[in-house]
Amino acid sequence: MSAPRKDYYRILGVGAKASQDEIKAAYRTLAKKHHPDKNRNDRRAAERFKEVGEAYSVLSDPKKRREYDNIRRLSAFRLGQASGGRSGTGARSAGNASDYSFEDLQGGFGHISDLFSSLFGQDQADEPNSGRTAGPTKGANVEYVLDIPFLTAVRGGKVTVALSMTEKCVNCEGSGAAPGTGLATCGECKGVGKVFFGQGKFAVERPCPACLGRGRRPESPCDTCAGRGELRKPRNVRVEVPEGTDSGTKVRLPGRGEPGANDGPAGDLLVTFKVKPHRFFDRDGLDVRAKVAVNLAQVTLGSAVKVSTVDGRKVVIRIPPGTQSGTKFRVRGRGVQRGERRGDFYVEVRVTIPKDLSEDELSAMEEFAKASGMRR
Repeated sequence: MSAPRKDYYRILGVGAKASQDEIKAAYRTLAKKHHPDKNRNDRRAAERFKEVGEAYSVLSDPKKRREYDNIRRLSAFRLGQASGGRSGTGARSAGNASDYSFEDLQGGFGHISDLFSSLFGQDQADEPNSGRTAGPTKGANVEYVLDIPFLTAVRGGKVTVALSMTEKCVNCEGSGAAPGTGLATCGECKGVGKVFFGQGKFAVERPCPACLGRGRRPESPCDTCAGRGELRKPRNVRVEVPEGTDSGTKVRLPGRGEPGANDGPAGDLLVTFKVKPHRFFDRDGLDVRAKVAVNLAQVTLGSAVKVSTVDGRKVVIRIPPGTQSGTKFRVRGRGVQRGERRGDFYVEVRVTIPKDLSEDELSAMEEFAKASGMRR
């Protein structure tokens, strides 16, 4: 088994101590940039896409990453021994494996293949392509963040999502071949529909970018879909919002994602809800909070105010004489309903001070000031 000649960390543009989140973020950015859908007829982008996928498949798997890191460290150590342990200007430390590319290791360490074989117990006879044929493949899942109104989240309901989804090309009936022409075996994957990167335990399987996993390519591409057999089209999907939904709640719609290859099942649509703020209501779990403006006379003499609830009804809040601004009143069972549980409704009174008084109001306020002994 020969050694890989690629530095997976360098390919993803991350350091050897990068976290899994950093590796995932780097992979998503590069995969999106070099995806064949965005770089048609660009072989360099296709090769880069393969490299990124290969690197991520190893570094995202804790076990494979440990084995890979062990190889880098051991190889760098042996290379350092072979160079006599030189350090200083123009030399790289043998203890820092990230300083070496696998091209360096291959050239400076002649028995790197023995090292890989001893670690993994495999040889060059392992060929992952043998005997496989292209078969049905499930379509990709689609993730979508959906903003929903506050009251829809509380009460539940249905929301329409406008998506751009892949659908079968009507002109070629999904074959990718121009009407009247046929398909030929893909020369890239030899009809398997998949390509493999690396060797042994580092072997990674991916759909063939040349035939898109079909195993066959059109002799004459369809003019409508450019030989892909599919097109991006808008689609409206009705999503059920459960009663009492919070931001971050997820729902899965099976079979509403991207279509599968070779008559495989469609992927799923994964919707994450994000609740919009409300001008009056606020939430704390199942409890609902609101602030109501009252005037000085209402809290001084006592009064009753009607307040709307999240279920569209009104409750009467009785304010005792002498109530202070910021006092909260609790109405049991008028919060958010979720299953058998329901929260409470908290109403906070906030005293508003008038800026402009009429002559009668000003006169009454002056009389009040005199009666209370206030000095101006």
